[in-house]
Formats: sequence, structure tokens, C-alpha cells
Amino acid sequence: MSFLEYRVKTAPTGMAKVLHLNWALILLVTATASVGWLMLYSVAGGNIDTWAEPQMKRFAVGLVLMLGVAFVPIWFWRNMSGVAYLVSLVLLLIVEFFGTVGMGAQRWISLGPIVLQPSELAKVTLVMMLATYYDWLDVKKVSRPLWVLIPVIMILLPTFLVVIQPNLGTSLLMLMVGAAVMFMAGVSYWYFLGVGAIGVGAVASVFTTRGTPWQFLHDYQYRRIDTFLDPTADPLGAGYNIIQAKIALGSGGWTGKGFMQGTQSRLNFLPEKHTDFIFTTLAEEFGFIGAFSLLALYALVIAFCIASALQNKDRFSSLLILGIAANFFFYLAVNLSMVMGMAPVVGVPLPLVSYGGSAMLVLMVAFGLVQSAHVHRLR
Repeated sequence: MSFLEYRVKTAPTGMAKVLHLNWALILLVTATASVGWLMLYSVAGGNIDTWAEPQMKRFAVGLVLMLGVAFVPIWFWRNMSGVAYLVSLVLLLIVEFFGTVGMGAQRWISLGPIVLQPSELAKVTLVMMLATYYDWLDVKKVSRPLWVLIPVIMILLPTFLVVIQPNLGTSLLMLMVGAAVMFMAGVSYWYFLGVGAIGVGAVASVFTTRGTPWQFLHDYQYRRIDTFLDPTADPLGAGYNIIQAKIALGSGGWTGKGFMQGTQSRLNFLPEKHTDFIFTTLAEEFGFIGAFSLLALYALVIAFCIASALQNKDRFSSLLILGIAANFFFYLAVNLSMVMGMAPVVGVPLPLVSYGGSAMLVLMVAFGLVQSAHVHRLR
């Protein structure tokens, strides 16, 4: 009896799969999303129709997608990972030539009533492809140069297509998630030290090429770096967002000003209050206790994913779960660092809480893959 046959015969079938779902993770994801609905209701001035209700509907659709993906055997998703990866690359190419422009960037595909951001999908399919590759590869070959180069190319292809949109924040997330999967697969840390040294050189090159015809970043991206280093240099221009965000964070104190009592958001001082900077509204209205509670929910989501990965005996499933958990962590870490002034503003939303369609639905599909790996793990 082959390994695949063993997995099929020992996996739960039919309605039994419902019992084997990771219900704790589902409840935690729902609780986290509920915080988002509450804050979207608040920043809309008590109007549920503006942002909260559409976000609830997206979550409901996402929940159905998550359960649908969860009930499909994990080995099916393993076999489809190559197709999913190629589809995401094709979609990124379509964005380049036929994408919809918004806020100075070409990142979306308009499909009638649906607006899709393929870079969100690419982050998940990249994890799927890397997990499949390392599941196939002999463990002894993981750190050999040729077998390290192949996943590096897998990571760089979608990253390049996202960079030229331009979307620096998502491209950096792709690099970090890809590196995390490689590290967890057992690639020698010497490679990461080498890449770190190259990264230092690249950062130096970014600054030295500024103002030249071949500068590495766009002018607005350089302005974001300037704002990060000294937001007070242009308090009414480029530094306005982060200054107002810090005011909102600090003014909340321990317990906050109260629900719907945040002056920074209610008086529209806080920019992008329903998307990238929604955490600052939470901190202003519910203070340190509210902000810490949300972080605790995030920590529990990641902890349950890691626990599921450790219980799983299938290498593909374990790497897939850990890769999705890493993606989730980097997502929230970059957003929180951004709104607290610890990193440049790169336009990364807060997962499950910020208003958005593609990010919410793709993240729910990713959690569906986690559930599929959990339901169909070897018993």
C-alpha cells in the first residue's frame, strides 16, 4: 500500500470532516474579524452600510470558501499547487498590461462587480508551490546550491511582477514569506546570512542611486523613507499620516476614549482610517487594553496554526500551514510597525480587520488550506 493510499484510507470522510475541523481556529478568526466590523462601524460614524456590512458579507462568503477548501483532500491541493502558481503569474502579467489603476498604482483586475488583486493570491500560491517543492525534494539536497536556486527563482518571479506595479509592501512580504518557508524546510542559515549581507548592500545602493536616472525606487517611495526617518520635516504633507497615527495611538491611554469617541478618526484627522490605519482607531477608542486584546487574538491564531503543523506528519501539510502562518504574521507585523512609525508606510492592511475584498477572501481561502491539512492529517 502506497503512502498516498494510506492517507486516503485513514482520512475522515463525509460529515465526519466537520467534526475534525479546527473549530478553535475558526472561532478565533471570526472573533478577530468581529473586531474589524466593530471598528468599521465606528469610523463610519455609526453607519453600518458604509464599510461594516460589506465587510461582514465578504467574511460570510470567505467562510463558505474556507469550509469548501477544507473539505477537499489536502493531496488534491498539493497536486494543484503548480497550476495555482502559474495562474497567479498569469494574473500578475494581465495586471501589468490590462490592470485597473488606483491611487497611482496598477494592481487590480476588474471582473465586472469584482475587483481582484492578484498579488494577494500570489502570496498563497507561492507558499503552496514551495511546500510542494520541498515535499518532493530529498531532505539531503535541501541546502545544495542548485536545489536552493530553484525556489529562489520561484520567489523572485512573482516578486518582480509585483514590484513593477508598483507595490513595494506586498513584494517585501513575498520575499519574507518565501525565505521563511525555505528556512523552515531546512535550508542552511549560511544562505540567509549571505542574503542579509547582500540586503545591506542593496539598501546602501537605494540611497546612493537616489536622484540618478537609474534610481532603484520611485520618487514617492523615497518620500516614504524620508517620512519614516523624520515625519516632522513635512508635518502637513508626507509626514501627516504617521504624525496623526501616533497622536491617535498615544491619546488612547490605558482604557481609551470610548467606543465611537475617538477624535482623530471622528474629525477625519486620521487618514485611511478604515484600511491601513484602522489599528490606531482601535487604540484611541479602547486604549492599550483593547489593542493588546487584538494582538492576543492574532497570537492565538498563529499559535493554533503552529500547533496544527506540529501535529501533522505530512511534510507538505506542515510547511503549508507554517508558510500561511508566517504570511499572516508578517502581514500584521508590517502593518503595526508602519502605523507606529517603526517602518515606512507601505500600504499593507491589517489582516481580517482592515476594509478590503481581495485580502479578506484570499486570507480565508488560505485558512481553508490550513483546515484541509488539519482535517486530512495522518491519524
